Amino acid sequence: MNARRLASRLVLVLTLAALGVADAFAVRRTEDPLGLVPADAATVAVLHWNELRSSPLGAQVFAQMDGMSTDGDGARFLRETGLTPSRDIDTVVLAMSRRGGDATGDALVVFEGRFDLVRMGTALTARGATLQKGPAGAYYRLASGHGGNDGAVALVNGGLLIAGSEAAVVGALGRRESGGDGGLLSGQGLGKSLGRVDRDASAWALVDLTRLPSTTHHAARVDVESPEDGQVRAIAGAMKSVSLLALQATVRGDAVDVSATGLTTDAESRQLLEDSLRGVLAMWRMAIQEKSPELVAVLRAFKVESDADGVSISGTLPASFLKSMTAHHQASVR
Repeated sequence: MNARRLASRLVLVLTLAALGVADAFAVRRTEDPLGLVPADAATVAVLHWNELRSSPLGAQVFAQMDGMSTDGDGARFLRETGLTPSRDIDTVVLAMSRRGGDATGDALVVFEGRFDLVRMGTALTARGATLQKGPAGAYYRLASGHGGNDGAVALVNGGLLIAGSEAAVVGALGRRESGGDGGLLSGQGLGKSLGRVDRDASAWALVDLTRLPSTTHHAARVDVESPEDGQVRAIAGAMKSVSLLALQATVRGDAVDVSATGLTTDAESRQLLEDSLRGVLAMWRMAIQEKSPELVAVLRAFKVESDADGVSISGTLPASFLKSMTAHHQASVR
């Protein structure tokens, strides 16, 4: 082998080695919204709008949403950006994290869909937003009066938007750049409980009640005026020991399967919660058997179950029930 060929091969080997080292240290971005949620979040909720959009129930809901906002700056913003939420948004992820002693803390909302970044940037700037260059990506700091001085929006790409407090948006951009380090998908915080929900459900939520201590002190104040109030008060008392709530709903045609699970290590609280839930269901069946006898079977089909971890309630809300709820709501807002 002559010297020229040896040198050529040596250069090739060194180049490949350099590329391998560079790849090993390359930033592994993530586009998974759950990877952008901080592991220490107190709550996380996911809504798959694209699934709802394709269902008969979702079509009714979105039809009402499209006609809700016809005036005001919100409607003007949608017109200027060309955004139709019911058509252009596929997934919404909402998370809340406590900030020190603040009971509300930082809010983070991640949108997946189809977005015109140029039109959105122009619309934000027209409302006083200023473009900021953060270490992990650019974002718009919202002007006072449009989400507050602490509000921000990151137009990441045509399929991903991040909104919330400025601290939350900057943190989410950082987790995106680091491949989700410190996010839910790293298996920390609420990430340890992702197996408690079906992530393919139409909507689901996890609530870490230990990070929301204020919620454990309110419902016990219910005044007992009826047997049902007593059951509600018993549920409120049992909920004081519940550390995690897992909620989910799945649209199937024009019906919705729903379930809720409360986790507690206290056996007495589990028994109290189970008994109280059964009692409330029984009272509801008695209350509606004359006015809406067709719904008695719906409530009777709900199941209350318990195991060594917690108590669950699950059932199906049929189209008739959902339509009656919608009609009641429409009548109340007229």
